[in-house]
Amino acid sequence: MEEVIRFAFLGFGIGALYALASQGLIVIYRGSGVLNFAMGAIGMAGVFVQWDLHTNAGWAFLPSAVVGVLFSAAIGAATHLFLMRPLRRSSPLVRVIATLGVLITLQAIAVLRYGSTPRFVLPELPTDIITISGSITITADRLILLGIAAVLTVVLWALYRFTKFGLATSAVAENERAASAIGWSPDRIAVTNWILGSALAAVAAILIAPIVTLQVTVMTNLILAAIAAALVAQFRSFPVALVAGLLIGIAQTELNRYVHQPGFGDSVPFIVIVVVLVVTGQALPLRDYFLQRLPSIGTGRINWGGIAFGVALTAFLLAVLNSQWADSIITTLCVAFILLSIVVVTGYAGQLSLAQFAIGGFGAWVAGRLVDAQGTPFWLALLIGVAATVPLGVLFAVPAVRTRGINLAVVTLGLGTAMELMLFRNPEYTGGIQGTQVGDATLFGWNINSITHSTRYGLFVLALFVICTLIVCNIRRGRSGRRLIAVRTNERAAAALGISVPGAKLYAFGVSAGIAAVGGILLVFRLSSIDYKLFTNFTSITDVGLALLGGIGYLIGPVIGATLTAGGLNQQILTSIFSDSVGKYIDLIGGVSILIIVLLNQNGIAKEWIAQANFVRRKLFANVPFLGPRKPPVRELPEHDVVPVTARTLEVRDLTVKYGTSVAVDSVSLSATPGRITGLIGPNGAGKTTLIDAVTGFTRMAGGTLHLDGQDITRWSATRRARAGIGRSFQSLELFEDSTVLDNLRVASDPRDPASYIKDLVWPVNPRLPGEVISAINEFGLSDDLDRNVEDLSYGKRRLLAIARAVATQPSVLLLDEPAAGLGDAETSELAHLVRRLADDWAMAILLVEHDMNFVMSVCDEIVVLDFGRQIAEGTPDVVRRDQGVIAAYLGEDEAQTAGVGAGGTEEVGP
Repeated sequence: MEEVIRFAFLGFGIGALYALASQGLIVIYRGSGVLNFAMGAIGMAGVFVQWDLHTNAGWAFLPSAVVGVLFSAAIGAATHLFLMRPLRRSSPLVRVIATLGVLITLQAIAVLRYGSTPRFVLPELPTDIITISGSITITADRLILLGIAAVLTVVLWALYRFTKFGLATSAVAENERAASAIGWSPDRIAVTNWILGSALAAVAAILIAPIVTLQVTVMTNLILAAIAAALVAQFRSFPVALVAGLLIGIAQTELNRYVHQPGFGDSVPFIVIVVVLVVTGQALPLRDYFLQRLPSIGTGRINWGGIAFGVALTAFLLAVLNSQWADSIITTLCVAFILLSIVVVTGYAGQLSLAQFAIGGFGAWVAGRLVDAQGTPFWLALLIGVAATVPLGVLFAVPAVRTRGINLAVVTLGLGTAMELMLFRNPEYTGGIQGTQVGDATLFGWNINSITHSTRYGLFVLALFVICTLIVCNIRRGRSGRRLIAVRTNERAAAALGISVPGAKLYAFGVSAGIAAVGGILLVFRLSSIDYKLFTNFTSITDVGLALLGGIGYLIGPVIGATLTAGGLNQQILTSIFSDSVGKYIDLIGGVSILIIVLLNQNGIAKEWIAQANFVRRKLFANVPFLGPRKPPVRELPEHDVVPVTARTLEVRDLTVKYGTSVAVDSVSLSATPGRITGLIGPNGAGKTTLIDAVTGFTRMAGGTLHLDGQDITRWSATRRARAGIGRSFQSLELFEDSTVLDNLRVASDPRDPASYIKDLVWPVNPRLPGEVISAINEFGLSDDLDRNVEDLSYGKRRLLAIARAVATQPSVLLLDEPAAGLGDAETSELAHLVRRLADDWAMAILLVEHDMNFVMSVCDEIVVLDFGRQIAEGTPDVVRRDQGVIAAYLGEDEAQTAGVGAGGTEEVGP
């Protein structure tokens, strides 16, 4: 027991430093809404400057430490001013990749300047042995580190709780616009927090160096443990982060002492990350930035001419160049598989995975061990390795069901790193001292060894890459691709259309894992002996940046990005032009390129290439068959008689919604019956949209029941309710901006059979548009806009499309949330006519939320009125418009008295 306590005390030192680093993360997140994955690298830069000044320049420790801390603070300020501030309206995905670009760049610079060799740093704090009780001892430096962490925690807690700066930071975190309106500059507050957070990272790195040695990768990996502690603290509480950091440090030291499984103790932070995010489902309170934009995606059309040219050129180069050049091409293609997998999971599905290279490594591990230990033929080991990796990808996707965005990136990075530590670096699983020996790769008796027969191996890799690219192309053009893109763009809207969001995520991870496994296997089988230590978390991070650089939504993007990988084509070109030493700059070039691309063109190089190619085709080959620009398809939609939907009645009884102790909707009851329009009105904040969210499954009900044709659906998910015939539109439209009008309608009307996920891999078939969808297109006047992107439509057209998309699901019950918001009088009048027809001709049961009283009174058969979540009136429009309680709710008691309705007057609401 005494030994357990002694090791627990030892964990105080490193745990305190985890806490400090996590508090730096919290500071930056609270001030700017950015989860800074470059925090460890920024701290690493400061500690190397401190070490250089102290060891090589002869400075005293304290002045060198001050300069190191200031250096990291300056990097933090520059990161915000020159990178994050220009990206404030970009998507969280792009901002995360930007911090990864900073990490890659700083690490590359450090490796170039200081190398990768670990350095032992002498402790500056006293290391005297202190006896706690009996034989329990601890060195003084551990207690000092604990004291430093505790003092800084109290200072930070007081700073953000009691000072004007802390209050301003909290205000900006809640609402940037409101904070700006009262005179607080969000930009100034953000840069101050970046400076403070980066300085804390440097302090932690300088103090931890004597414990873990001074090494580039060790310092940058500090971020992972810091994220774990910050997650436990929900990126808010400094004291909780201190306790979490200490517990993580203690757990690591105890497990490293008593569990003899390599890497298990170091995996503690990642276990914490997974538990916090998966079990609790806690999502970071991400800021809502105005006009966020995701990187664009391609159409998935197959350019057979371009494919033929690329294949012919690559085959020619493999045949005529020497083995060194051929290996660079093969390496580029192998990494392109990894980047292609990122196109599927991140570009199409919008799920940021930082474990794709590790997942590919798992496939390589399975295939390599089969060949080495079981004598399995290469081709069979390749197939088994891919098949075994797909379930692993699905397993990695399980956290995606409850998390997304940055949260998912953290989980996948943790899982990938844990696999690296416990599997790839464990000799027991990788062949011991001898390693994994696979010999020459053979294909049905044909030697395709990459060294002796580089052309053969290269052609084999090229053929598999073309096949995988066509598979991804098929996904993009099929029903499964539309589902993925819908989930990528807006999970709420996708679920409202009956799309299984978890199913789409699991599919994307499974397919991407299989593709990554092909790349990982082909990469390691280039040689006769496999070193699994090359599958590092840093390479997974780098690959995400390279995928964005090439074009994360385009099929040619992986090839472009992979040329910048270590050992790839660009490195070989630089080496041949200059010297062998130039190749070592490839990581730095990649990192700087990522930073440039996120600032100038987040859509990647591929989109620019495609734009230039289309320009040339228009100018030079306008009238040349097969070479000229593609003409948009001519679509002739037949007339189709409206077919009434299946009649169903929705009954809402005593529905109650609570947010904490506040009651947003209080025991509201209403019915939506076929062929009738029920209006739901009330002042702002009355609970109308909350009621729609509860009915459609997006907000948890605290009480009450829902029945659809007598069947209790209270506990059904949003997706199941949508498939049962409850459709909705959203107040904020929630359209799929990157898709065409037709794709928005198709994704709503596509059959939901899971078999399409398999069929689309080989032969994507788009079903004929149902007659109801054709009727909706004609009814809403969208026939001339089908091939236009949503972002190119006028606001009025977008409003109509939002309703048409909901109608395309053929709902029995349709809930419309402020459909006339922002429309002019003529557009509102036309919309009222359309909504009335949906009830009369389509036999839909419609629940309408709207503030335009002329609209409501002209189309509704019955109206329900809410005020502060309570139902205060119900009846026909004539009854409701004369109700004194309704008039008072809209005008206020005093104004209603003045208007002559407080004592039985006849003032009306509406026309």
